[in-house]
Amino acid sequence: MAQLPPQTIHRDPQLFYWILLPITVVMILTGVLRYYATVLMQTAPKKLDEKTLKEQRSLLHGIAVRSNFHVLSEPSFRARRDYLTNAYESGAYLKDPERRGQPPPNPMTDPGAMDGMMGMMKNNMAMMIPNTLIMSWINAFFSGFVIIKLPFPITIKFKSMLQAGVATKEMDPRWMSSISWYFLCYFGLQFAFNFLLGNENAANQMAQQMAGMGAQNPQMFGPGADPDKQFKTEAENLAVVEHYSVLDSVENRLLEGIKSK
Repeated sequence: MAQLPPQTIHRDPQLFYWILLPITVVMILTGVLRYYATVLMQTAPKKLDEKTLKEQRSLLHGIAVRSNFHVLSEPSFRARRDYLTNAYESGAYLKDPERRGQPPPNPMTDPGAMDGMMGMMKNNMAMMIPNTLIMSWINAFFSGFVIIKLPFPITIKFKSMLQAGVATKEMDPRWMSSISWYFLCYFGLQFAFNFLLGNENAANQMAQQMAGMGAQNPQMFGPGADPDKQFKTEAENLAVVEHYSVLDSVENRLLEGIKSK
């Protein structure tokens, strides 16, 4: 079977300096500025009152017991399970026992929930606005340019991803357009941010989106959650756990291991 001759495209070397390098520098500077803008827009989290903290930590205690029951002996696990199950079903850990059985309050009237939603909105705006401006800038000035060729072979399935904005069917999939280079920089510059900002302060896009949600689990303690239902659900989860311990018959296993040697 005859092989197709290699495809050669005479590319202007100045494209590297006027397209590829500016896009890369702009993406790095935008990521750094986005990080510092997010830090400046962040508001200090409000301290939880004692009852709210007790309610949340009690639920996390039950989850920890259910997840790590295998490291407890059976009497110890049964004592913890019985105590937590009774407390959950009786509502001993509820912040507002008087509201038991009532629908959860409107999150729009909760100042803490409003602060969390505002933080998420700020972080989303810090992500959306720069990306929209950069995408518009690239489409206006660099649309349709083929700027780089990958040094390794790839399949035809990557053609639509690497040649966005270039409507050609016969071009080698290894050639990359300016818009595709933008997306590659968007998802592949994390190591550059780690080097510039440090591992702890890296401009991680996902971390910035989640920063406004605080340290709490949004599914467990988010706006509109019903603590009473969560406690009853966790009590049912604890009740159906079939206990076993990693120390069961440990003496026999140790002796068998010694005999096998």
